Amino acid sequence: METTVKTPDNTGTRASAPAELQPFLHDACISLCAPSMAVSRPDGQMHDGSDGFFHGDRRGLSLLTVLAEDVPNAPISGGPDSAERASFRTVLRGLAEHSPDPAVTLERRRAVEPGELSETITLHNAGLTAVRVRLTLRAASDLASLESVKSGRSVPRVAPSLQPDGPVWSDGELTARLACTPAPDTAGHAGAGAAGPADGAGAAAGTSEAPGTTAELTYGVELGPGERWQATLRCTIEDTKGEAFRPASPRARAEFASGAALTTADRGLDHWFARSCSDLGSLLLADPLEEDDTFLAAGAPWFLTLFGRDSIWAARMLLPLGTGLAAGTLRTLARRQGARSDPATEEQPGKILHEIRRDGLHFADGMSVPPCYYGTVDATPLWVTLLHDAWRWGMPPHEVEPLLSHAESALAWMDEYGDADGDGFLEYVDSTGRGLANQGWKDSGDAVRHRDGRLAEPPVALCEVQAYAHEAALSGARLLRAFGRPGADRWEEWAQRLRRRFRERFWVEDADGPYPAIALGSDKQPLDALTSNIGHLLGTGLLDDDESGLVAARLAGEHLDSGFGLRTLAADSDGFTPLGYHIGTVWPHDTAIAIQGLARDGHHAAAEALAAGLVRASVSFDGRLPELFAGHGSRTDSRPAPYPAACRPQAWSAAAAVAVLQAVLGLQADAPEGRLTVRPKMADGYVPLRASGLRLGERQFEVAVDADGTPRVSGLPDGSVAVETPAEENSGQRKGS
Repeated sequence: METTVKTPDNTGTRASAPAELQPFLHDACISLCAPSMAVSRPDGQMHDGSDGFFHGDRRGLSLLTVLAEDVPNAPISGGPDSAERASFRTVLRGLAEHSPDPAVTLERRRAVEPGELSETITLHNAGLTAVRVRLTLRAASDLASLESVKSGRSVPRVAPSLQPDGPVWSDGELTARLACTPAPDTAGHAGAGAAGPADGAGAAAGTSEAPGTTAELTYGVELGPGERWQATLRCTIEDTKGEAFRPASPRARAEFASGAALTTADRGLDHWFARSCSDLGSLLLADPLEEDDTFLAAGAPWFLTLFGRDSIWAARMLLPLGTGLAAGTLRTLARRQGARSDPATEEQPGKILHEIRRDGLHFADGMSVPPCYYGTVDATPLWVTLLHDAWRWGMPPHEVEPLLSHAESALAWMDEYGDADGDGFLEYVDSTGRGLANQGWKDSGDAVRHRDGRLAEPPVALCEVQAYAHEAALSGARLLRAFGRPGADRWEEWAQRLRRRFRERFWVEDADGPYPAIALGSDKQPLDALTSNIGHLLGTGLLDDDESGLVAARLAGEHLDSGFGLRTLAADSDGFTPLGYHIGTVWPHDTAIAIQGLARDGHHAAAEALAAGLVRASVSFDGRLPELFAGHGSRTDSRPAPYPAACRPQAWSAAAAVAVLQAVLGLQADAPEGRLTVRPKMADGYVPLRASGLRLGERQFEVAVDADGTPRVSGLPDGSVAVETPAEENSGQRKGS
């Protein structure tokens, strides 16, 4: 029976119920340096579900366990030390113990670099007597595609060839090598069931184990009192087919957010900011066509590649840390901007792509995404706005100007292709029958609906996409006028017409008053679900002051504001579920966009409350906010519950920390006019505050807000930038910093 189902993988599709289950990630330890990542259990063992060492959408290791045989192994700590590193400690109970205190420990220290996983294994005897430990390493590989792992499909393991220092797995295209130093005392094939209940490391879910497919390496270790023993594992992956994108250089990773630091009265915000900067550096990738151009992969483990919408939003949120990432993102996407009409990939002239994969995606239900897929309605206007905002934050004119022709093509796409039926709104429909059913940021199959739960029928015109288009038209007009190119008047008039049409068609009403519908459906009537999408309308110029106030009131209401951020669907709607991918969960980036829009439109109380909720949520996730989390809310839960299959880290969730800081400080930049605006109207809960390593063009600066709310800016040359504080704004004065 065919039905419309939600799949928590950004691939909303019409399908029968899946036979396999997507692996959960909420308790996974992920270490990454794009395009490589290691996924394990909290104790460091790799043996289940999504566990393994991955590189470029392929899994090189699916099993890697370390076990001291014949004694109880009791993990006592484990987790990430940084984005790329993790450590795990296990007590070997009963060895050399002369009191209740543990004596012998097994420690694993993990590091990930592009194409390489290394682990240092240390045995330490802190007891008073000598011990002998039989240490067993088991390793296996299915060389599976990330798509297969994500879908929970069974993949046969590949038999290894055993070399003197460790096993090697290869299918002729991908080769994974595991080398051990010192060489193991014995090496062999464990056979079926070797990684069984004794070590808690059974065959990974989604794999099929046959005899001879698990490598078993053993060490016999003698440890006197106080002695240590170490071994090093190194797994490398070689891919003869090559990668869709390359690792960013060590220099680029080191320079990313260099010098950025935040100290406030709220240690939760500080930790979220610091952890996010670390994670974002590990998500950097480089364009193989121009390796100096870097961008952010969307997230780990499922989306460690270029996503137009995600990469654009993340770069836009991070502009206060510099324009280099935005410039690299813009150029990487511009090189792949649509040039022809191709129904199979949904490419169209001027269109910005949705995602790029090494091999594309092919699902058992018939859904298929080609390696370069253009099925998104919003990346194109967002690209134009990112170019404009990067220019305002100081992207050099000689870098902006070569991209203006791409901006003109993107604007033309909005009018000629985005508005396919000529009704004046941008809409989407999956023309292939195999791609994404929904093509906005809420792209699961049940995300766009009426308030009574009925689903949208395409074509669909999303409310936030109209706001993006309106802002892009105005942004494009400013760019064209500033650089002496024709067309500015046309796009300003286009925006005015869109604004008028939106007011006429999108507003609906319930017992609490008017609000914007999530979308217009195929019958051009509003789909009246109350959703977080309306937060994206703020700050774009689409709404007037009264309309903005109505939206702000809805966002601040208890049905959308969970206390930890905005629910994607109002809690009093039919079909609401706190664990629904786009119908009840909280997405940090979504809330951060609303916070910035509220602050721009002057609704600081609502923005401040939402920001405080995100900071509280970040504490529960140790500063690494996931892609999304459950929307039960602070009225019932003291901390947010995880969404089990969410990516973590996720680029735009991490970047949301910088977006919140920008809203708290009221930072607005106009580098072409030599002006930086500082209006810290949301800073009361965070002062005294000091944010350093911020950038306006090539200039690094610092903003401090004293306990009495007085802002100070340092690091910018006298007279080169005007700074507006609230008092000066009221008096009409400006001063140079």
